[in-house]
Amino acid sequence: MSRFKRAGQGGSLAGFKTEETEPTVPSGLLKAAGKSGQLNLSGRGLKEVPKEVYRLNVDPPLEAQQNVSFAESDSWWEQTDLTKLLLSSNQLTQLSDDIRLLPALMTLDLHDNQMSSLPSALGELQELHELRLSHNQLSALPVEVYSLNKLCSMTLQQNCLESLPEELGQLENLTQLDLSNNLLKDLPSSLGRLTSLQKLTLSHNKLSALPDSVAQLKNLKLLDCSNNQLTDISASLSEMLALEQLYLRHNKLRALPKLPAPALKELYVGNNHIEKLEAEQLSCLKAISLLELRDNKIQTLPEQISTLSTLTRLDLTNNDLSTLPASISLLPDLKVLLLEGNPLRGIRRDLLKKGTNELLKYLRGRIKEEPDQAEEQQTAMTLPSQARVNVHNIKTLKLLDYSEKQAADIPEELFDAAADTTVTSVNFSKNQLTSIPPRLAEFVSSLSDINLGFNKLTCCSPDICKFLQLSNIDLRNNQLTDLPSEMKDLTKLRSVTLIYNRFKSFPQVLYDIVSLETVLLGNNQVNGVDPHRLMKLINLSTLDLSNNDLLNVPPELGLCSSLRCLSLEGNPFRAPRAAIVARGTDAVMEYLRGRIPT
Repeated sequence: MSRFKRAGQGGSLAGFKTEETEPTVPSGLLKAAGKSGQLNLSGRGLKEVPKEVYRLNVDPPLEAQQNVSFAESDSWWEQTDLTKLLLSSNQLTQLSDDIRLLPALMTLDLHDNQMSSLPSALGELQELHELRLSHNQLSALPVEVYSLNKLCSMTLQQNCLESLPEELGQLENLTQLDLSNNLLKDLPSSLGRLTSLQKLTLSHNKLSALPDSVAQLKNLKLLDCSNNQLTDISASLSEMLALEQLYLRHNKLRALPKLPAPALKELYVGNNHIEKLEAEQLSCLKAISLLELRDNKIQTLPEQISTLSTLTRLDLTNNDLSTLPASISLLPDLKVLLLEGNPLRGIRRDLLKKGTNELLKYLRGRIKEEPDQAEEQQTAMTLPSQARVNVHNIKTLKLLDYSEKQAADIPEELFDAAADTTVTSVNFSKNQLTSIPPRLAEFVSSLSDINLGFNKLTCCSPDICKFLQLSNIDLRNNQLTDLPSEMKDLTKLRSVTLIYNRFKSFPQVLYDIVSLETVLLGNNQVNGVDPHRLMKLINLSTLDLSNNDLLNVPPELGLCSSLRCLSLEGNPFRAPRAAIVARGTDAVMEYLRGRIPT
Protein backbone atom coordinates (compact mmCIF):
# COMPACT_ATOMS: atom_id res chain seq x y z
CA MET A 1 0.00 0.00 0.00
CA SER A 2 1.36 3.43 -0.88
CA ARG A 3 2.32 6.00 1.73
CA PHE A 4 -0.34 8.36 0.39
CA LYS A 5 -3.11 6.02 1.62
CA ARG A 6 -1.38 5.27 4.91
CA ALA A 7 -1.26 8.98 5.67
CA GLY A 8 -5.01 9.20 5.17
CA GLN A 9 -5.95 6.23 7.37
CA GLY A 10 -5.54 7.89 10.71
CA GLY A 11 -2.02 6.90 11.65
CA SER A 12 -0.28 8.49 14.64
CA LEU A 13 0.61 12.17 14.56
CA ALA A 14 4.32 11.33 14.87
CA GLY A 15 4.08 9.02 11.88
CA PHE A 16 2.35 11.72 9.92
CA LYS A 17 5.12 14.23 10.68
CA THR A 18 7.74 11.75 9.58
CA GLU A 19 5.94 11.38 6.27
CA GLU A 20 5.71 15.12 5.89
CA THR A 21 9.44 15.70 6.47
CA GLU A 22 10.47 13.26 3.76
CA PRO A 23 11.55 15.03 0.57
CA THR A 24 8.85 14.94 -2.05
CA VAL A 25 8.63 15.49 -5.76
CA PRO A 26 5.72 17.36 -7.34
CA SER A 27 3.31 14.79 -8.77
CA GLY A 28 3.33 16.64 -12.09
CA LEU A 29 7.04 16.00 -12.45
CA LEU A 30 6.61 12.30 -11.71
CA LYS A 31 3.76 12.04 -14.19
CA ALA A 32 5.84 13.75 -16.86
CA ALA A 33 8.74 11.44 -16.09
CA GLY A 34 6.46 8.46 -16.54
CA LYS A 35 5.75 9.62 -20.06
CA SER A 36 9.21 10.84 -21.12
CA GLY A 37 11.41 8.41 -19.22
CA GLN A 38 13.45 11.38 -17.94
CA LEU A 39 13.47 13.09 -14.54
CA ASN A 40 15.51 16.19 -13.69
CA LEU A 41 15.81 16.94 -9.97
CA SER A 42 19.03 18.95 -10.19
CA GLY A 43 19.59 21.92 -7.89
CA ARG A 44 16.63 21.28 -5.56
CA GLY A 45 18.55 21.20 -2.27
CA LEU A 46 17.74 17.51 -1.75
CA LYS A 47 19.53 15.75 1.12
CA GLU A 48 18.20 12.36 0.08
CA VAL A 49 16.42 10.94 -2.95
CA PRO A 50 12.64 10.74 -2.39
CA LYS A 51 11.33 7.17 -2.17
CA GLU A 52 8.75 7.75 -4.90
CA VAL A 53 11.62 8.39 -7.35
CA TYR A 54 13.10 4.93 -6.73
CA ARG A 55 9.63 3.38 -7.02
CA LEU A 56 8.62 5.27 -10.14
CA ASN A 57 8.67 2.08 -12.23
CA VAL A 58 7.15 -0.07 -9.48
CA ASP A 59 4.15 1.77 -8.01
CA PRO A 60 1.26 2.80 -10.26
CA PRO A 61 0.71 6.58 -10.37
CA LEU A 62 -1.44 8.20 -7.66
CA GLU A 63 -4.33 8.72 -10.08
CA ALA A 64 -4.46 4.99 -10.77
CA GLN A 65 -4.39 4.19 -7.03
CA GLN A 66 -7.35 6.49 -6.48
CA ASN A 67 -9.30 4.95 -9.38
CA VAL A 68 -9.19 8.19 -11.31
CA SER A 69 -9.86 7.47 -14.98
CA PHE A 70 -6.86 8.11 -17.16
CA ALA A 71 -7.28 9.38 -20.67
CA GLU A 72 -6.41 6.67 -23.17
CA SER A 73 -3.06 8.32 -23.94
CA ASP A 74 -2.25 8.44 -20.21
CA SER A 75 -2.89 4.79 -19.34
CA TRP A 76 -0.59 4.10 -16.42
CA TRP A 77 0.28 0.63 -17.67
CA GLU A 78 1.70 2.26 -20.81
CA GLN A 79 4.10 4.52 -18.89
CA THR A 80 7.80 4.53 -19.90
CA ASP A 81 10.59 3.15 -17.73
CA LEU A 82 12.92 5.83 -16.37
CA THR A 83 16.07 6.00 -18.52
CA LYS A 84 17.56 9.32 -17.43
CA LEU A 85 17.81 10.55 -13.82
CA LEU A 86 19.54 13.86 -13.07
CA LEU A 87 20.30 14.53 -9.40
CA SER A 88 23.24 16.94 -9.69
CA SER A 89 23.91 19.98 -7.51
CA ASN A 90 22.01 18.80 -4.45
CA GLN A 91 23.21 17.89 -0.94
CA LEU A 92 23.01 14.12 -1.28
CA THR A 93 25.30 12.12 1.00
CA GLN A 94 24.15 8.66 -0.02
CA LEU A 95 22.14 6.68 -2.55
CA SER A 96 19.77 3.92 -1.47
CA ASP A 97 20.06 0.30 -2.62
CA ASP A 98 16.58 0.94 -4.03
CA ILE A 99 18.37 2.39 -7.07
CA ARG A 100 18.17 -1.20 -8.35
CA LEU A 101 14.43 -0.59 -8.89
CA LEU A 102 15.37 1.56 -11.89
CA PRO A 103 17.08 -1.08 -14.06
CA ALA A 104 16.38 0.74 -17.35
CA LEU A 105 18.50 3.77 -16.42
CA MET A 106 20.91 4.77 -19.18
CA THR A 107 22.05 8.08 -17.68
CA LEU A 108 22.61 8.73 -13.97
CA ASP A 109 23.92 12.15 -12.98
CA LEU A 110 25.06 12.57 -9.36
CA HIS A 111 27.73 15.23 -9.84
CA ASP A 112 28.15 18.11 -7.40
CA ASN A 113 26.83 16.43 -4.25
CA GLN A 114 28.44 15.31 -0.96
CA MET A 115 28.64 11.56 -1.52
CA SER A 116 31.50 9.62 0.07
CA SER A 117 30.28 6.17 -0.96
CA LEU A 118 27.95 4.47 -3.43
CA PRO A 119 25.76 1.34 -3.03
CA SER A 120 26.81 -1.94 -4.61
CA ALA A 121 23.32 -2.03 -6.16
CA LEU A 122 24.64 0.35 -8.83
CA GLY A 123 26.11 -2.75 -10.45
CA GLU A 124 22.58 -3.95 -11.26
CA LEU A 125 21.96 -1.01 -13.63
CA GLN A 126 23.19 -3.01 -16.60
CA GLU A 127 21.72 -0.59 -19.18
CA LEU A 128 23.76 2.33 -17.85
CA HIS A 129 25.63 4.22 -20.59
CA GLU A 130 26.61 7.40 -18.74
CA LEU A 131 27.59 7.80 -15.08
CA ARG A 132 28.42 11.30 -13.81
CA LEU A 133 30.03 11.31 -10.36
CA SER A 134 32.28 14.38 -10.42
CA HIS A 135 32.56 16.87 -7.55
CA ASN A 136 31.81 14.49 -4.70
CA GLN A 137 33.92 12.99 -1.89
CA LEU A 138 34.37 9.47 -3.22
CA SER A 139 37.53 7.61 -2.20
CA ALA A 140 36.54 4.39 -3.99
CA LEU A 141 33.81 2.86 -6.13
CA PRO A 142 32.00 -0.38 -5.32
CA VAL A 143 33.58 -3.17 -7.34
CA GLU A 144 30.17 -3.92 -8.85
CA VAL A 145 30.36 -0.67 -10.87
CA TYR A 146 33.10 -2.24 -12.97
CA SER A 147 30.61 -4.84 -14.25
CA LEU A 148 28.58 -2.17 -16.12
CA ASN A 149 29.64 -3.40 -19.52
CA LYS A 150 27.50 -0.95 -21.50
CA LEU A 151 29.03 2.08 -19.78
CA CYS A 152 30.40 4.55 -22.37
CA SER A 153 31.16 7.62 -20.26
CA MET A 154 32.24 7.91 -16.62
CA THR A 155 33.25 11.24 -15.07
CA LEU A 156 34.94 11.15 -11.67
CA GLN A 157 36.83 14.44 -11.53
CA GLN A 158 37.08 16.34 -8.23
CA ASN A 159 36.86 13.38 -5.87
CA CYS A 160 39.28 11.75 -3.38
CA LEU A 161 40.36 8.67 -5.32
CA GLU A 162 43.84 7.44 -4.36
CA SER A 163 43.87 4.26 -6.44
CA LEU A 164 41.81 2.23 -8.89
CA PRO A 165 41.42 -1.56 -8.97
CA GLU A 166 42.41 -3.86 -11.84
CA GLU A 167 38.69 -4.42 -12.42
CA LEU A 168 38.67 -1.05 -14.20
CA GLY A 169 39.74 -2.94 -17.33
CA GLN A 170 36.33 -4.65 -17.49
CA LEU A 171 34.69 -1.44 -18.76
CA GLU A 172 35.67 -2.23 -22.32
CA ASN A 173 33.02 0.00 -23.92
CA LEU A 174 34.15 3.20 -22.21
CA THR A 175 34.85 5.98 -24.72
CA GLN A 176 35.33 8.78 -22.15
CA LEU A 177 36.93 8.58 -18.71
CA ASP A 178 37.67 11.65 -16.58
CA LEU A 179 39.76 11.06 -13.44
CA SER A 180 41.15 14.57 -13.09
CA ASN A 181 41.55 16.35 -9.73
CA ASN A 182 41.93 13.28 -7.57
CA LEU A 183 44.83 11.86 -5.51
CA LEU A 184 45.95 9.09 -7.86
CA LYS A 185 49.62 8.07 -7.60
CA ASP A 186 49.48 5.25 -10.13
CA LEU A 187 47.11 3.53 -12.53
CA PRO A 188 46.24 -0.16 -12.94
CA SER A 189 47.84 -1.98 -15.88
CA SER A 190 44.34 -3.08 -16.91
CA LEU A 191 43.80 0.48 -18.19
CA GLY A 192 45.17 -0.79 -21.49
CA ARG A 193 42.13 -3.02 -21.92
CA LEU A 194 39.87 0.02 -22.38
CA THR A 195 40.46 -0.12 -26.13
CA SER A 196 37.32 1.89 -26.98
CA LEU A 197 38.55 4.95 -25.05
CA GLN A 198 38.73 8.11 -27.12
CA LYS A 199 39.23 10.67 -24.34
CA LEU A 200 41.20 10.08 -21.13
CA THR A 201 41.67 12.92 -18.63
CA LEU A 202 44.19 12.37 -15.82
CA SER A 203 45.17 15.95 -15.00
CA HIS A 204 45.72 17.27 -11.45
CA ASN A 205 46.75 14.01 -9.80
CA LYS A 206 50.05 12.75 -8.33
CA LEU A 207 51.13 10.43 -11.13
CA SER A 208 54.88 9.94 -11.54
CA ALA A 209 54.56 7.52 -14.46
CA LEU A 210 52.02 6.07 -16.87
CA PRO A 211 51.61 2.30 -17.21
CA ASP A 212 53.11 0.84 -20.39
CA SER A 213 49.68 -0.57 -21.19
CA VAL A 214 48.50 2.94 -22.10
CA ALA A 215 50.08 2.29 -25.50
CA GLN A 216 47.34 -0.28 -26.16
CA LEU A 217 44.68 2.45 -26.33
CA LYS A 218 44.58 2.38 -30.12
CA ASN A 219 41.46 4.59 -30.43
CA LEU A 220 42.47 7.28 -27.92
CA LYS A 221 42.35 10.75 -29.48
CA LEU A 222 42.92 12.94 -26.42
CA LEU A 223 45.16 12.24 -23.43
CA ASP A 224 45.46 14.89 -20.71
CA CYS A 225 48.17 14.28 -18.09
CA SER A 226 48.70 17.92 -17.11
CA ASN A 227 49.59 18.88 -13.53
CA ASN A 228 51.15 15.63 -12.40
CA GLN A 229 54.70 14.62 -11.46
CA LEU A 230 55.77 12.91 -14.68
CA THR A 231 59.52 12.95 -15.36
CA ASP A 232 59.47 10.91 -18.56
CA ILE A 233 57.06 9.71 -21.23
CA SER A 234 57.49 6.23 -22.61
CA ALA A 235 58.27 5.98 -26.32
CA SER A 236 55.57 3.31 -26.46
CA LEU A 237 53.02 6.13 -26.72
CA SER A 238 54.03 6.29 -30.37
CA GLU A 239 51.96 3.13 -30.82
CA MET A 240 48.80 5.16 -30.14
CA LEU A 241 47.90 5.55 -33.79
CA ALA A 242 44.80 7.70 -33.21
CA LEU A 243 46.28 10.13 -30.65
CA GLU A 244 45.69 13.73 -31.80
CA GLN A 245 45.95 15.83 -28.63
CA LEU A 246 48.46 15.27 -25.82
CA TYR A 247 48.53 17.54 -22.74
CA LEU A 248 51.64 17.29 -20.53
CA ARG A 249 51.67 20.79 -18.99
CA HIS A 250 52.97 21.35 -15.46
CA ASN A 251 55.01 18.19 -15.01
CA LYS A 252 58.74 17.56 -14.45
CA LEU A 253 59.79 16.65 -17.98
CA ARG A 254 63.37 17.48 -18.94
CA ALA A 255 63.09 16.56 -22.61
CA LEU A 256 60.50 16.67 -25.34
CA PRO A 257 59.04 13.17 -25.65
CA LYS A 258 60.05 11.28 -28.79
CA LEU A 259 56.57 10.66 -30.12
CA PRO A 260 56.23 9.59 -33.74
CA ALA A 261 52.47 9.21 -33.22
CA PRO A 262 51.32 9.66 -36.82
CA ALA A 263 48.10 11.57 -36.03
CA LEU A 264 49.44 13.86 -33.26
CA LYS A 265 48.32 17.41 -34.08
CA GLU A 266 48.53 19.21 -30.73
CA LEU A 267 51.27 18.79 -28.13
CA TYR A 268 51.21 20.85 -24.92
CA VAL A 269 54.40 20.63 -22.82
CA GLY A 270 54.42 24.07 -21.21
CA ASN A 271 55.65 24.59 -17.62
CA ASN A 272 58.17 21.76 -17.50
CA HIS A 273 61.99 21.70 -17.18
CA ILE A 274 62.93 21.20 -20.84
CA GLU A 275 66.32 22.74 -21.65
CA LYS A 276 67.07 21.40 -25.10
CA LEU A 277 65.17 20.35 -28.20
CA GLU A 278 66.72 17.54 -30.22
CA ALA A 279 66.33 17.42 -34.00
CA GLU A 280 65.25 13.77 -33.68
CA GLN A 281 62.41 14.71 -31.35
CA LEU A 282 61.09 17.34 -33.75
CA SER A 283 61.38 15.18 -36.86
CA CYS A 284 58.87 12.73 -35.34
CA LEU A 285 56.07 15.31 -35.33
CA LYS A 286 54.87 14.69 -38.88
CA ALA A 287 51.33 16.05 -38.46
CA ILE A 288 51.83 18.63 -35.69
CA SER A 289 49.73 21.78 -35.93
CA LEU A 290 50.07 23.26 -32.43
CA LEU A 291 53.25 22.99 -30.35
CA GLU A 292 53.25 24.61 -26.91
CA LEU A 293 56.69 24.85 -25.26
CA ARG A 294 56.13 27.90 -23.07
CA ASP A 295 57.63 28.34 -19.58
CA ASN A 296 60.53 25.93 -19.99
CA LYS A 297 64.31 26.53 -20.10
CA ILE A 298 64.95 26.07 -23.82
CA GLN A 299 68.10 27.87 -24.97
CA THR A 300 68.25 27.07 -28.69
CA LEU A 301 65.97 25.95 -31.50
CA PRO A 302 67.42 23.48 -34.01
CA GLU A 303 67.18 24.33 -37.70
CA GLN A 304 64.98 21.25 -38.11
CA ILE A 305 62.09 23.29 -36.70
CA SER A 306 61.58 24.42 -40.30
CA THR A 307 60.64 20.85 -41.34
CA LEU A 308 57.36 20.98 -39.36
CA SER A 309 55.41 21.97 -42.46
CA THR A 310 51.98 21.53 -40.83
CA LEU A 311 52.75 23.79 -37.83
CA THR A 312 50.30 26.68 -37.40
CA ARG A 313 51.00 27.77 -33.80
CA LEU A 314 54.30 27.72 -31.90
CA ASP A 315 54.40 29.03 -28.32
CA LEU A 316 57.91 29.63 -26.92
CA THR A 317 56.92 32.23 -24.33
CA ASN A 318 59.18 32.55 -21.26
CA ASN A 319 62.17 30.42 -22.26
CA ASP A 320 65.91 31.21 -22.46
CA LEU A 321 66.20 31.73 -26.22
CA SER A 322 68.82 34.26 -27.28
CA THR A 323 68.62 33.59 -31.04
CA LEU A 324 66.14 32.26 -33.57
CA PRO A 325 66.88 30.28 -36.72
CA ALA A 326 65.72 32.44 -39.62
CA SER A 327 64.50 29.28 -41.36
CA ILE A 328 61.52 29.25 -38.98
CA SER A 329 60.04 31.91 -41.28
CA LEU A 330 59.78 29.32 -44.08
CA LEU A 331 57.09 27.32 -42.27
CA PRO A 332 54.23 27.60 -44.77
CA ASP A 333 51.30 27.51 -42.32
CA LEU A 334 52.74 29.25 -39.28
CA LYS A 335 50.15 31.82 -38.16
CA VAL A 336 51.09 32.37 -34.51
CA LEU A 337 54.63 32.59 -33.09
CA LEU A 338 54.83 33.62 -29.43
CA LEU A 339 58.25 34.70 -28.09
CA GLU A 340 57.61 37.11 -25.20
CA GLY A 341 59.83 36.63 -22.16
CA ASN A 342 62.98 35.43 -23.98
CA PRO A 343 66.38 37.21 -23.88
CA LEU A 344 66.50 37.46 -27.68
CA ARG A 345 69.40 39.35 -29.21
CA GLY A 346 69.16 41.02 -32.58
CA ILE A 347 65.36 41.26 -32.55
CA ARG A 348 63.95 44.53 -31.31
CA ARG A 349 61.32 44.31 -28.61
CA ASP A 350 58.93 46.52 -30.56
CA LEU A 351 59.13 44.03 -33.45
CA LEU A 352 57.90 41.25 -31.16
CA LYS A 353 54.90 43.38 -30.25
CA LYS A 354 53.95 43.86 -33.90
CA GLY A 355 52.86 40.25 -34.15
CA THR A 356 53.71 37.11 -36.05
CA ASN A 357 53.40 38.41 -39.62
CA GLU A 358 55.89 41.23 -39.11
CA LEU A 359 58.31 38.99 -37.24
CA LEU A 360 58.27 36.29 -39.93
CA LYS A 361 58.69 38.95 -42.61
CA TYR A 362 61.78 40.25 -40.76
CA LEU A 363 63.23 36.73 -40.44
CA ARG A 364 62.65 36.02 -44.13
CA GLY A 365 64.53 39.21 -44.87
CA ARG A 366 67.47 37.90 -42.86
CA ILE A 367 67.62 34.80 -45.03
CA LYS A 368 67.98 36.96 -48.15
CA GLU A 369 70.46 39.49 -46.75
CA GLU A 370 73.77 37.69 -47.25
CA PRO A 371 73.42 34.38 -49.07
CA ASP A 372 76.64 33.11 -50.56
CA GLN A 373 76.82 32.92 -54.34
CA ALA A 374 76.30 29.19 -54.61
CA GLU A 375 73.32 29.29 -52.27
CA GLU A 376 71.90 32.23 -54.21
CA GLN A 377 71.99 30.20 -57.38
CA GLN A 378 70.34 27.22 -55.69
CA THR A 379 67.62 28.97 -53.73
CA ALA A 380 66.40 31.81 -55.92
CA MET A 381 65.91 32.80 -59.52
CA THR A 382 64.48 35.94 -61.05
CA LEU A 383 61.59 35.72 -63.47
CA PRO A 384 60.94 38.09 -66.36
CA SER A 385 58.22 39.57 -64.16
CA GLN A 386 60.96 40.41 -61.60
CA ALA A 387 59.24 38.16 -59.06
CA ARG A 388 61.68 36.08 -57.04
CA VAL A 389 61.03 32.35 -56.99
CA ASN A 390 62.46 30.51 -54.03
CA VAL A 391 63.50 27.25 -55.66
CA HIS A 392 64.62 25.94 -52.26
CA ASN A 393 61.06 26.33 -50.99
CA ILE A 394 59.69 24.51 -54.01
CA LYS A 395 62.15 21.62 -54.12
CA THR A 396 62.80 21.10 -50.41
CA LEU A 397 59.68 22.33 -48.59
CA LYS A 398 57.37 21.54 -51.53
CA LEU A 399 55.94 25.04 -51.08
CA LEU A 400 54.73 27.31 -53.88
CA ASP A 401 54.78 30.82 -52.41
CA TYR A 402 53.67 33.97 -54.19
CA SER A 403 52.21 36.01 -51.34
CA GLU A 404 52.06 39.70 -50.45
CA LYS A 405 52.51 40.80 -54.10
CA GLN A 406 49.10 42.49 -54.54
CA ALA A 407 49.07 40.81 -57.95
CA ALA A 408 45.93 40.25 -60.04
CA ASP A 409 47.25 36.91 -61.29
CA ILE A 410 50.06 34.44 -60.62
CA PRO A 411 52.95 34.46 -63.15
CA GLU A 412 53.11 31.45 -65.44
CA GLU A 413 56.84 31.22 -64.77
CA LEU A 414 56.14 30.32 -61.14
CA PHE A 415 54.17 27.24 -62.18
CA ASP A 416 56.85 26.39 -64.75
CA ALA A 417 59.50 26.45 -62.01
CA ALA A 418 57.46 23.90 -60.04
CA ALA A 419 56.98 21.52 -62.96
CA ASP A 420 57.62 17.88 -62.07
CA THR A 421 57.64 18.76 -58.34
CA THR A 422 55.26 17.27 -55.77
CA VAL A 423 53.97 20.55 -54.36
CA THR A 424 52.01 20.05 -51.13
CA SER A 425 51.46 23.67 -50.01
CA VAL A 426 50.46 26.85 -51.86
CA ASN A 427 50.46 30.37 -50.41
CA PHE A 428 48.93 32.98 -52.71
CA SER A 429 47.63 35.20 -49.90
CA LYS A 430 47.58 39.00 -49.92
CA ASN A 431 47.08 39.49 -53.64
CA GLN A 432 44.20 40.76 -55.79
CA LEU A 433 42.99 37.39 -57.08
CA THR A 434 39.32 37.20 -58.11
CA SER A 435 39.39 33.47 -58.92
CA ILE A 436 41.40 30.38 -58.12
CA PRO A 437 44.39 30.15 -60.52
CA PRO A 438 43.55 27.39 -63.05
CA ARG A 439 47.09 26.03 -63.12
CA LEU A 440 46.72 24.92 -59.52
CA ALA A 441 45.11 21.86 -61.11
CA GLU A 442 48.64 20.70 -62.01
CA PHE A 443 49.08 19.75 -58.34
CA VAL A 444 45.67 18.16 -57.87
CA SER A 445 47.10 14.84 -56.67
CA SER A 446 49.52 16.25 -54.07
CA LEU A 447 48.24 19.57 -52.72
CA SER A 448 47.20 19.40 -49.06
CA ASP A 449 47.35 23.06 -47.98
CA ILE A 450 46.00 26.11 -49.85
CA ASN A 451 46.19 29.69 -48.57
CA LEU A 452 44.16 32.17 -50.64
CA GLY A 453 43.48 34.60 -47.80
CA PHE A 454 43.36 38.39 -48.31
CA ASN A 455 42.25 38.33 -51.94
CA LYS A 456 39.07 39.38 -53.76
CA LEU A 457 37.32 36.04 -54.23
CA THR A 458 33.54 36.39 -54.46
CA CYS A 459 32.89 32.69 -55.00
CA CYS A 460 34.76 29.46 -54.44
CA SER A 461 34.99 27.46 -57.66
CA PRO A 462 33.84 23.82 -57.55
CA ASP A 463 37.27 23.05 -59.02
CA ILE A 464 38.61 23.25 -55.46
CA CYS A 465 36.82 19.97 -54.83
CA LYS A 466 39.16 18.10 -57.16
CA PHE A 467 41.99 18.41 -54.60
CA LEU A 468 41.15 15.22 -52.76
CA GLN A 469 44.32 15.38 -50.60
CA LEU A 470 43.38 18.80 -49.26
CA SER A 471 43.58 19.01 -45.45
CA ASN A 472 43.71 22.79 -44.84
CA ILE A 473 42.23 25.69 -46.77
CA ASP A 474 42.52 29.35 -45.75
CA LEU A 475 40.05 31.73 -47.45
CA ARG A 476 40.03 34.50 -44.86
CA ASN A 477 39.44 38.14 -45.81
CA ASN A 478 37.68 37.59 -49.12
CA GLN A 479 34.11 38.33 -50.23
CA LEU A 480 32.61 34.84 -50.09
CA THR A 481 28.95 34.19 -49.31
CA ASP A 482 28.79 30.43 -49.86
CA LEU A 483 30.81 27.28 -50.54
CA PRO A 484 30.19 24.72 -53.31
CA SER A 485 28.27 21.60 -52.30
CA GLU A 486 30.92 19.49 -54.05
CA MET A 487 33.27 20.19 -51.11
CA LYS A 488 31.65 17.22 -49.36
CA ASP A 489 34.02 15.07 -51.44
CA LEU A 490 37.04 16.50 -49.54
CA THR A 491 37.16 13.64 -47.06
CA LYS A 492 40.61 14.60 -45.71
CA LEU A 493 39.78 18.26 -45.01
CA ARG A 494 40.65 19.11 -41.39
CA SER A 495 40.67 22.90 -41.24
CA VAL A 496 38.65 25.66 -42.94
CA THR A 497 39.38 29.34 -42.29
CA LEU A 498 36.61 31.69 -43.45
CA ILE A 499 36.94 34.68 -41.10
CA TYR A 500 36.18 38.15 -42.51
CA ASN A 501 33.95 37.11 -45.39
CA ARG A 502 30.25 37.73 -46.08
CA PHE A 503 28.56 34.52 -44.98
CA LYS A 504 25.03 35.08 -43.66
CA SER A 505 24.52 31.46 -42.67
CA PHE A 506 26.67 28.51 -41.67
CA PRO A 507 27.85 26.97 -44.98
CA GLN A 508 25.64 23.91 -45.43
CA VAL A 509 28.33 21.74 -46.98
CA LEU A 510 30.49 21.97 -43.86
CA TYR A 511 27.92 19.87 -41.99
CA ASP A 512 28.73 17.02 -44.39
CA ILE A 513 32.54 17.00 -44.02
CA VAL A 514 32.99 14.62 -41.10
CA SER A 515 36.80 14.96 -41.09
CA LEU A 516 36.66 18.64 -40.06
CA GLU A 517 38.50 19.53 -36.86
CA THR A 518 38.66 23.34 -37.13
CA VAL A 519 36.09 25.77 -38.55
CA LEU A 520 36.92 29.47 -38.23
CA LEU A 521 33.90 31.56 -39.26
CA GLY A 522 34.34 34.66 -37.12
CA ASN A 523 33.59 38.18 -38.34
CA ASN A 524 30.85 37.27 -40.79
CA GLN A 525 27.07 37.74 -40.58
CA VAL A 526 26.07 34.21 -39.61
CA ASN A 527 22.65 34.21 -37.96
CA GLY A 528 22.24 30.60 -36.97
CA VAL A 529 23.78 27.15 -36.59
CA ASP A 530 22.20 23.68 -36.53
CA PRO A 531 23.52 21.87 -33.42
CA HIS A 532 22.05 18.51 -34.45
CA ARG A 533 24.02 18.52 -37.70
CA LEU A 534 27.12 19.82 -35.90
CA MET A 535 26.98 16.83 -33.55
CA LYS A 536 27.72 14.60 -36.54
CA LEU A 537 31.11 16.33 -36.91
CA ILE A 538 32.66 14.02 -34.34
CA ASN A 539 36.18 15.36 -34.95
CA LEU A 540 35.32 19.06 -34.61
CA SER A 541 37.41 20.51 -31.77
CA THR A 542 37.55 24.24 -32.65
CA LEU A 543 34.59 26.36 -33.78
CA ASP A 544 34.89 30.14 -34.10
CA LEU A 545 31.56 31.97 -34.49
CA SER A 546 32.68 35.22 -32.87
CA ASN A 547 31.46 38.60 -34.14
CA ASN A 548 28.49 37.32 -36.11
CA ASP A 549 24.72 37.93 -35.95
CA LEU A 550 23.64 35.08 -33.65
CA LEU A 551 20.49 36.16 -31.79
CA ASN A 552 20.36 32.93 -29.80
CA VAL A 553 22.61 29.98 -29.03
CA PRO A 554 20.81 26.61 -29.19
CA PRO A 555 21.30 24.71 -25.90
CA GLU A 556 21.93 21.49 -27.85
CA LEU A 557 25.24 22.99 -28.97
CA GLY A 558 26.44 21.93 -25.50
CA LEU A 559 26.11 18.30 -26.61
CA CYS A 560 28.85 18.66 -29.23
CA SER A 561 31.21 16.73 -26.97
CA SER A 562 34.26 16.94 -29.24
CA LEU A 563 34.43 20.77 -29.00
CA ARG A 564 37.44 22.01 -27.01
CA CYS A 565 37.33 25.62 -28.16
CA LEU A 566 34.07 27.47 -28.89
CA SER A 567 34.24 31.22 -29.61
CA LEU A 568 30.94 33.13 -29.39
CA GLU A 569 31.92 36.60 -28.22
CA GLY A 570 30.73 39.65 -30.16
CA ASN A 571 27.26 38.30 -31.03
CA PRO A 572 23.94 40.01 -30.14
CA PHE A 573 22.46 37.08 -28.15
CA ARG A 574 21.43 37.70 -24.53
CA ALA A 575 22.10 34.20 -23.20
CA PRO A 576 24.58 32.99 -22.21
CA ARG A 577 25.58 36.23 -20.53
CA ALA A 578 28.89 37.86 -21.39
CA ALA A 579 30.29 36.86 -18.00
CA ILE A 580 29.75 33.18 -18.80
CA VAL A 581 31.20 33.54 -22.32
CA ALA A 582 34.27 35.22 -20.81
CA ARG A 583 34.90 32.16 -18.61
CA GLY A 584 35.66 30.07 -21.65
CA THR A 585 34.44 27.03 -23.54
CA ASP A 586 33.89 24.66 -20.61
CA ALA A 587 31.68 27.17 -18.79
CA VAL A 588 29.65 27.92 -21.93
CA MET A 589 29.15 24.22 -22.76
CA GLU A 590 28.08 23.43 -19.19
CA TYR A 591 25.64 26.35 -19.25
CA LEU A 592 24.14 25.21 -22.56
CA ARG A 593 23.73 21.62 -21.37
CA GLY A 594 21.92 22.89 -18.31
CA ARG A 595 19.38 24.67 -20.56
CA ILE A 596 18.38 21.57 -22.54
CA PRO A 597 14.73 20.71 -21.83
CA THR A 598 14.25 17.34 -20.15
